Amino acid sequence: MKSGNPFLNERRFQSAAAGLSAEEPMTFNGALNKTGLLFLILLLGASWTWTDVSWAAPAGGMSMKMIIGLIGGLIAAVATAFRPHWAPISAPIYAFLEGMFLGGLSAFFEARYPGIVIPAVVLTFGILVGMLVTYRAGLIPVTQKFRIGVISATAGVAVFYLLTLVLGMFGIGIPFVHEGGTLGIIFSLVVIGIATLNLVLDFDLIARLSDSGAPKQMEWYGAFALMVTLVWLYIEILRLLGKTRE
Repeated sequence: MKSGNPFLNERRFQSAAAGLSAEEPMTFNGALNKTGLLFLILLLGASWTWTDVSWAAPAGGMSMKMIIGLIGGLIAAVATAFRPHWAPISAPIYAFLEGMFLGGLSAFFEARYPGIVIPAVVLTFGILVGMLVTYRAGLIPVTQKFRIGVISATAGVAVFYLLTLVLGMFGIGIPFVHEGGTLGIIFSLVVIGIATLNLVLDFDLIARLSDSGAPKQMEWYGAFALMVTLVWLYIEILRLLGKTRE
């Protein structure tokens, strides 16, 4: 039983749950409610950097608040991944720091493509609700082959982005896929599809662990993992909408 999300898997849940009291078990709805709380915290962080658009100028760079949010969010994410029982504290910290980064990133896209942020947010939550309803209705059977396929595709995307980053450090760019042409749009659609399927795996794993009686404290870890997927999905949708504007 696995999830394509690197921050959400059964082994980490169970190892953390072993040292926690299971007097009150976690629930699926409880994890969703805490996801909503993390989203509100993320909005607070985003509102702090939303107006910080001076770096949007061609000769500018990322603002210091964005850099702090990006690096700090990564540290909080890694800490939560390896210490799931920290999630009640580290997950809100991650949400606020990630919000700082996303607020600046959204401001940049909004400055370059006016009116792009609201559709991106609506599409992100539309996909979340749609996949939740689909999962609850049992329309997508989560089989072992399905899990392996999504995990493999997610790993492929991660390797490709890492390769892009490394080549970029040497001034080498991969043509087409990051541009606004047909291939670039198709690539973004494929990545968005993979991120969307990760939501299904996340829902399924949380449901299975809830049924197994994992401690209620672990709802924060499930919410954190869902937020990681939603942040990835939102960024990819922003990029896709930006490509269509070009």
